[in-house]
Amino acid sequence: MSAWLEVRDLSVRFNAGEGGLLRKTQGVVHALSDVDFTLAKGETLGLIGESGSGKSTLGRAVLHLVRPSDGNVHLEGTDLTALNDREMRPFRRRMQMVFQDPFDSMNPRMTVGEIIAEPLRLQHIGSADERRTRSAELLERMGLDPAGMQRYPGQYSGGQRQRIAIARALATNPDLLVLDEPTSGLDVSMQARILNLLRDLQGELGLSYLFISHDLGAVAYLAQRIAVLYLGRIVEIAPTRKLIDRPEHPYTASLLDALPALARNGAEAHLPPPQGEPPSPINPPSGCAFHPRCPKAQAACRERRPELAADAEAHAVACHFPLGAAANAA
Repeated sequence: MSAWLEVRDLSVRFNAGEGGLLRKTQGVVHALSDVDFTLAKGETLGLIGESGSGKSTLGRAVLHLVRPSDGNVHLEGTDLTALNDREMRPFRRRMQMVFQDPFDSMNPRMTVGEIIAEPLRLQHIGSADERRTRSAELLERMGLDPAGMQRYPGQYSGGQRQRIAIARALATNPDLLVLDEPTSGLDVSMQARILNLLRDLQGELGLSYLFISHDLGAVAYLAQRIAVLYLGRIVEIAPTRKLIDRPEHPYTASLLDALPALARNGAEAHLPPPQGEPPSPINPPSGCAFHPRCPKAQAACRERRPELAADAEAHAVACHFPLGAAANAA
């Protein structure tokens, strides 16, 4: 698959806040650092990692909801990072986000019909009647009764609200959806319905997804490739089956050991869960950021940051001593 979306050397930094009488900045948070990846049209890339690893920031930076500090995001050859707000406006129709908590992302005073039509109104697409028709069509596509357009978000269940959020994201006929924990907080049966709905929509509409989740099973079900983030950097990226069955980075292996054995096709567990808490993004460690928690760390890990290097099977890992190399040596 060719690159349709291309992210190169993407970094996002924030001031950590101000405090005291002089209101001095407390430091700089390195939320993302030198992130590279591509996404093909119609592909799903899963983003996994612990809380604070930068997954949601990456999704927002791709959509320019957060402005990158450095690097570039190219969509079909157009450098989005070089565009001003006015020039960016047409591209916002093509890229939408589904947030983790649909209730928090909806105005409780707006009806469901108004919520779904809001992106169309903001983009000045269609007449009021046409926007109502589009809202009804999307509600029906989500398996909800269009007659409920005059109801409010609080009158729906969590799973129904998430389907309404997906309907809103689809209103402008986008090419790319960033899905930020779309099944979080739902029961198992509703999670399955949402995942099946997303897969069906992708097949029908040719959508591309960035799928952010702590649920490795959900990522494995939907994504063709998975990228693993740790402290704002991609430490491993590979086709889904290869990454799950044969992780190369010690951090990835420790995350995947939480998966049920059947989900990994009998792959051997490699490492226990990481010990301790992730380091502060204000003062990241030297060398490999994972070395303070890695049972395989050696002197080189503390001294030099490993580069993300890919093999012939498009399996890339940023590790001085990848697990596969150790197995081959043995």
